Amino acid sequence: MYVQSGTRPGPSSDACRLWVGTSGYSYVEWTDAGFYPVGTPPGRMLPVYARFFPIVELNYTWYQMPKAEALERMASQVSSQFLFTAKLTRSLTHEVDPVQWRGEVSRYRDGISALIQSGQLIAVLVQFPPAFDRVLANRKFLAALLDELEGVPLAVEFRHRSWANDRVFAELERRKITLVNVDMPALPGLFPSLDIVTNPELFYFRFHGRNLRGWRSGNMQKQFDYFYTDEQLAESANGTVAKMARQAQRGVIFFNNHVRGQAANNARMLVTKLAECGLMNNGSF
Repeated sequence: MYVQSGTRPGPSSDACRLWVGTSGYSYVEWTDAGFYPVGTPPGRMLPVYARFFPIVELNYTWYQMPKAEALERMASQVSSQFLFTAKLTRSLTHEVDPVQWRGEVSRYRDGISALIQSGQLIAVLVQFPPAFDRVLANRKFLAALLDELEGVPLAVEFRHRSWANDRVFAELERRKITLVNVDMPALPGLFPSLDIVTNPELFYFRFHGRNLRGWRSGNMQKQFDYFYTDEQLAESANGTVAKMARQAQRGVIFFNNHVRGQAANNARMLVTKLAECGLMNNGSF
């Protein structure tokens, strides 16, 4: 069983600053759900979103290479205290060119430079697909990719169960890279829900929903169509989140169940649960 290096128990939950938000924010259907006022154009959704949440996980950087100018404009729409995480582009995780990928890393670093310089980037999310299993070729690629991204704050999310391995956790800890912990359906082969913290500076937790039928449907609207109940969120707040908060200085939590605005509603519900159990009395939200 994986054991963190050292013997100290880590910071108390009172010392851990928490930020809660959603995975993406530019969803037209959130207007129908009542989150955005009717008529809000996509280009003006971020300022409205920032009235409710202090952080967002940028999804679009997975679909296209980020550009510094675009992120500068985005940052100008919110306060300097607003934070971002950004997905690594799919050409570095899902559609990797074995010859060109190092050049893609350079382009990505240039693209996110604006948020690094402003101090608003808390992490880059390196999310691998379910087919990315722990075979030798993938292990070598992961090590090389992390080397190329050295100096960038990183959080790695695995989808294949084979990466739930003590050696993997120990190597992430050695590199001071955050393991992304997930809440998603308990299906065969998927990475399990854990409460392991590999980087005491930051834990990263993603709520994907528990839609067993929709998860492998190939339809994102079905895959992420799920609403967490009060009881489920209270259990997570008092259990997994509280345990990770005792081991880290900071924590970020995102809801990816974006269908019909469920992510935004669940995120606000979780903030209430975290406050009730004393985890958000530090002015983080």
